[in-house]
Amino acid sequence: MNISRENLGDLDLLIKIDVVESDYADKVTKQLKDYQHKATVPGFRKGNAPFGLIQRMYKPACVADAVQDLLSESLLKYIEDEKLDIVGFPLSNDEKTGTHDFAKETDFTFYFDAALAPEINIEWDKVDAKLCSIKVAAKDIDAQVKDITDRYGKFESPKTVGEGDHVYGKAVELTKEGEEKEGGVNVFCSFPLSDIKDPEITAMIVGKKADEKVVFNVAKAFTPSQVEKVFRLDSAAAKKFKADIAFTLSGSSHITPAELNEELFEKVFPGQGIKDVDKFRKALSAELEKANDEQCQILFVNQVRKQLLDNFTAPMPEAFLKRWILSRSDDKKLTAEKLEEQWAETYLPSLKWEFLDGALNKIQPIEPTQNEVVDEVKNILRRRDTPSEGEDEKQVEERLDQAARTIAQDRQNVQQIVDKLYAEKTFALFKEKVNPEVEKVSSKEFIERCK
Repeated sequence: MNISRENLGDLDLLIKIDVVESDYADKVTKQLKDYQHKATVPGFRKGNAPFGLIQRMYKPACVADAVQDLLSESLLKYIEDEKLDIVGFPLSNDEKTGTHDFAKETDFTFYFDAALAPEINIEWDKVDAKLCSIKVAAKDIDAQVKDITDRYGKFESPKTVGEGDHVYGKAVELTKEGEEKEGGVNVFCSFPLSDIKDPEITAMIVGKKADEKVVFNVAKAFTPSQVEKVFRLDSAAAKKFKADIAFTLSGSSHITPAELNEELFEKVFPGQGIKDVDKFRKALSAELEKANDEQCQILFVNQVRKQLLDNFTAPMPEAFLKRWILSRSDDKKLTAEKLEEQWAETYLPSLKWEFLDGALNKIQPIEPTQNEVVDEVKNILRRRDTPSEGEDEKQVEERLDQAARTIAQDRQNVQQIVDKLYAEKTFALFKEKVNPEVEKVSSKEFIERCK
């Protein structure tokens, strides 16, 4: 058997494989003899049919199977031996190969199309991204305190609506004449009274009971973003929705906030021994800083990724990649035409990032290893674990290690952990290579940068 290749360009290859009878003869003979021992042929006892008859019946199929197996094995070995960094796997070039008659031919020639992965040269000096650091303001901690005291507070459903309650009911859009608008907004919705910006509308709802109705103007009551959320409209429709509605109350809920005391502090931060409000607020501040840092890291990684993609100039074997995608896709509706339509906006950026990802892993491995995943699962289990009576430290570690390895065997169970580790390792690499300037911003400024 002889394998050779022809370079058709910078990345495209044509691989030629010549197969002769001696390459597969022994395997075919062995297979035919196995068939002879097992075959039931009319006129002969099982296993006693003449070998020549078995050859005439089964040899073409055996030759075809043996040659196909040989091709797969040979291609893999050739790629490995030649150290070819190819994309996917070679695709058969049916036009050049033509059709072979396995009943009459003994020697065969096959052609395969292949493509090399592009050479990626990452120019870090062209990346200009800053790493944000969000300042935790007193109002941010105040909002967190309110959220926690509400979450741990006492939930009630009063008969009449009170100040600060959350109300729910049916909203019906009205015409200018005050009639129900045909085809207008007609939804069951809910909202906190604190969202209403017009105090007169709030006063109209306070004191109402179930089945009572109030009429108010949507634009006077809510901002466009609130309209979008409350009435489940898209952004454009929410901006245009300025009509009156008839809101029929179904009920309301009221939360009496939990007291700021040691019992609440222990629920929120178990085992930390927080005794007073100041320490509680400091713990919340530290938690917010950690969450903010994670969000800032995500923004930084996304900005660097975008710039790396924008600066991607390596040639791509696009023709081969399109054939490869179509040959491997499970989407039966994906045609060459649809692929072409979505190529520039969807497929090409994704493929470029795959090649960039490969280049980054060569600089510093960022794909989490199985041991790293197991260690992270074990850390999570350890934080939730309560040792059994009589268990020593070694026994606890062995039990946690075994449990972590079992959980990590199924990648679906730990996909979030894998993604988290991947993000952390990517950030560490980008931070090292870019060495970004750290910029302090407010929460509002950060949200604007994320848009």
